[in-house]
Amino acid sequence: MERKLKMRVLIAKPGLGGHDRRAKQIAQGLKEQGFEVIFTGLRQTPSQIVDAALLHEVDAVGLSLSDMDQGALTTQMHSLIARDVVLFGFGSIREEDVPALLGAGLEAVFPAESSVEDMADFLRRRCALTGTY
Repeated sequence: MERKLKMRVLIAKPGLGGHDRRAKQIAQGLKEQGFEVIFTGLRQTPSQIVDAALLHEVDAVGLSLSDMDQGALTTQMHSLIARDVVLFGFGSIREEDVPALLGAGLEAVFPAESSVEDMADFLRRRCALTGTY
């Protein structure tokens, strides 16, 4: 099986929120952890995120969920799961929202106090299971 040199991660900010500071911090932090990172910018639709993930052939997609409506996790995002793309979320997430996010297809949810190292460790472990990293 062919192994990639670097795991490729797409960081996306879905929804209409105008704040991307944490998403940019996560993108930079994952770069510093040795990941190849693509940042889509603000106000991405699920369709735009899926298109970017497929175009860049990413291994994982991180969604900044700070002010996102959970409805943005539509069946379009599930097409990534079918391709074995890891979906995870991060941001200002209420504890009571975590089960619904996991039920919507995210494999992990990282509240605001989570570290980039926690995310990097999760991604390395998850992708080691599939042999892509």
